Amino acid sequence: MSSALPPIAKAAERLLLEVELGVRGFPRYHKYTLGSEIRGQAMSVVRLTHRAWRDRARQVEWTSKLAFAIDDLKLSLQLGKQVQAFKSFRQFELIAGLAVDLGRQCGGWSKHLKGQNARTQASAQRPQILSSQAASHEARL
Repeated sequence: MSSALPPIAKAAERLLLEVELGVRGFPRYHKYTLGSEIRGQAMSVVRLTHRAWRDRARQVEWTSKLAFAIDDLKLSLQLGKQVQAFKSFRQFELIAGLAVDLGRQCGGWSKHLKGQNARTQASAQRPQILSSQAASHEARL
């Protein structure tokens, strides 16, 4: 199934995997509070990524929601670092790096989609330009 997925979806799945592995090592208190929240947010990011990829008609909307979901996840990861929920700084750094990379990919995808929409709307609104031969032919009629 994942062989036909774009790199952003694969990156989201990798982030989810690392989050699952990271939360396993949280102390008991954080595992069932903050860890549960982070796991849920990572799953939401994966779901939004798949929706954005599959629902072509609403891709701009889905990528916008995806960007917010990634930002929310990054905030939760930062909180996890502050309360020292991660086993090590290295583990936090790995997961945070994956989240930052995913955010960059989402931003690039969003800009690409918005650029496509702007070109499509501009070409639909622009009047047809006639060549000089066609214009002179029209003038003679």
